[in-house]
Amino acid sequence: MSARTRRLPWVVVAAALVAAGVVAMRRAPRDYVACDAGFYAVGPRCCPGPLANAAECLAPPACPLPLVMRSGGCDAPDDRVLVPETTLQVGPSDWEAEGRVGPRTVRAGPFEIDAFEATVGHLAARGIPDSARAASGLTRRAAADYCAGRGGRLPTDDEWLVAAAGQPGRRYPWGDTGAVCRRAAFGLATGPCATRGSGPDTVGAHSSGDTPEGLHDMAGNVAEWVAPSGSDGRLGVARGGSWRSALATELRTWARLELDPDRPDDRVGVRCAYDRK
Repeated sequence: MSARTRRLPWVVVAAALVAAGVVAMRRAPRDYVACDAGFYAVGPRCCPGPLANAAECLAPPACPLPLVMRSGGCDAPDDRVLVPETTLQVGPSDWEAEGRVGPRTVRAGPFEIDAFEATVGHLAARGIPDSARAASGLTRRAAADYCAGRGGRLPTDDEWLVAAAGQPGRRYPWGDTGAVCRRAAFGLATGPCATRGSGPDTVGAHSSGDTPEGLHDMAGNVAEWVAPSGSDGRLGVARGGSWRSALATELRTWARLELDPDRPDDRVGVRCAYDRK
């Protein structure tokens, strides 16, 4: 047996170990989330500055776009987006929607809607360090009261869908493909985008997933309450998927989260709509 032949098993073993290591790395949970330029990955969070502790992002000296400085911390601006009168033909456009989405015609608009989800800074009575984090754990009534205090209301289910899908109707808020971690804060608790997440992320930190019209975080971060429909409104509905969503299908514009409207849920927040004057 030649020296080359004797070495062959070791070469095979080494190659196998390398291959196993590559597979293990691919399967290993992610400890850090993907963030857009200007934001810092701190564990499962995208922070506006490099400093953070186990619970929150700390206030930086300057804020990355699209955030603004308020009360000593970064927060979302009070921007709104006009949604024109829109008609969509909704149906099971992909196999995941089969049996979950019935064909119908949706008409909504014109109306305005917040460009950002409500933040903890918007709900707080005073400035706090992590004010740009999306607010969560709101009941539907608390969300509606918040919007009323801003001169708005909860969007209807059809209004939310039209705002997220646009014209002629997108599968995701940003387009028809590419549900990747940089575009949405999802899968932060157990993967695929991070691990050990304990709540939603900073709003506006995934601007590569914005709608073409300029709406941030319509997929992931927090699911957003929509107004009750029907005679009793006992069923609560939120749209857009959340930081806990592990499947990309939960980010589709047609996806719905059904839950108790009177029970706080850390997956759910709000974005307000406004009648066009």
